[in-house]
Amino acid sequence: MEKRNAFQPVFWIANSVEVLERFAYYGIYMGFGIYMEYLGYSKGQLGIIQSIFLLLSYAIPIVSGTFADRYGFKKVLIVSYLAYLPSILLLILTKSFSGIALTMLSIGLAAGIFKPLVSGTVRAVTDKTNKTLGFGIFYAMVNVGASIGPIIAGKLRAISWNYAFLAAAISIGAMLLITIFFYKEPERETEGVTLGKKFKDMGTALSDVKFAVFLLILGLFFWLPFWSFFNLMAMYIDKNLDTASLYLSIKSIFGTGITNFLSHKDEDGTWRILGETISHTGYIIILFQVFVSRVAEKFKAMPTFLLGMFIAILGFLFMAYARIGAASCVFLGIFLFAFGEMISSPRIQEYITWIAPKEKAGLYMGSNFLALGIGGALSGLIYTSLYGVFINAGHPEYVWYVLAAHYFLGILVLYIFTRLAGEFKELEK
Repeated sequence: MEKRNAFQPVFWIANSVEVLERFAYYGIYMGFGIYMEYLGYSKGQLGIIQSIFLLLSYAIPIVSGTFADRYGFKKVLIVSYLAYLPSILLLILTKSFSGIALTMLSIGLAAGIFKPLVSGTVRAVTDKTNKTLGFGIFYAMVNVGASIGPIIAGKLRAISWNYAFLAAAISIGAMLLITIFFYKEPERETEGVTLGKKFKDMGTALSDVKFAVFLLILGLFFWLPFWSFFNLMAMYIDKNLDTASLYLSIKSIFGTGITNFLSHKDEDGTWRILGETISHTGYIIILFQVFVSRVAEKFKAMPTFLLGMFIAILGFLFMAYARIGAASCVFLGIFLFAFGEMISSPRIQEYITWIAPKEKAGLYMGSNFLALGIGGALSGLIYTSLYGVFINAGHPEYVWYVLAAHYFLGILVLYIFTRLAGEFKELEK
């Protein structure tokens, strides 16, 4: 294998900013369903906010990626922070459904502006010798923030939800300072290209029927079940599993100190795991992502991607069994889903960016976020509402069986698509 080139300093600065943004984003998002239930809102109302929030988070990058290519990553990063910070602080002030909905939509807008910028930076400063490892490191850093955020927010919300929101706001403030003083704009071939030309190029990319259908398939059959996991898992653990038993399971391995940090004590003195502290995949990805990426880079993109989906199916089945069998099986379910995610998610994002010309990295990542937006927009409306139906029927675990079947159908659809239409050609540099 060709010798791997070293990463530029801006690669590490961009990844540090990503850690802080994911800390704020997931610190709010992973516990949001529990927060809505705490305020007395229904699963249907929660699903509406989740869907619109994710739609904005992943559709706005279609535009923000284009602006980043035109005006520079650093300037657009700062714009995203100036939208993020007041939106998070507003969560402290509003408790009405309309107020919370509008505030979460503002956060979704800010997150959408931010999303393609770090991955675009990674694409701009990597080459064929380090691209897979680079995206693996990027994805691991995403999950450092995504792990710490819900844990800290979970502990703080046990005291006051306002403390959790304030911690997220402080994180955004730190991002602003780091970007202003340390982020150096990566070199890209964008000089002389007008914004109008960028929009025309985006239209051209989406007018490619094969590429557009591929994005649609990803949205419906990969990202929709993927986001449903994150929409539901914290609530499922917190409300449908024996959290006292889960506390004892973790305590038997890690002892009282760590376990108490992930838990809270009821008024009757019973210790229970906080749903959002263990309902994510980040802590697993932190440990294994770089290793998985280095193995995955030896194999073709699409077969590797489909293998990840199959492993995630096994995870869904163990999540369901945790409700009707041993509650501790939820850990195995999350572990398997995490491995599926580590294999599939960074691989497909790398794949899409490397079918793009280097100077259009932000543009193509923006187009990729269309698929995420489709999946996110449908996930709350379909699966959060369906979860509510299954809860009323006394079988909340059924939602995981449906998600497993959804992913299995997705594997079949993607396999047929690649057989009939062929795979895309990845560029060399």
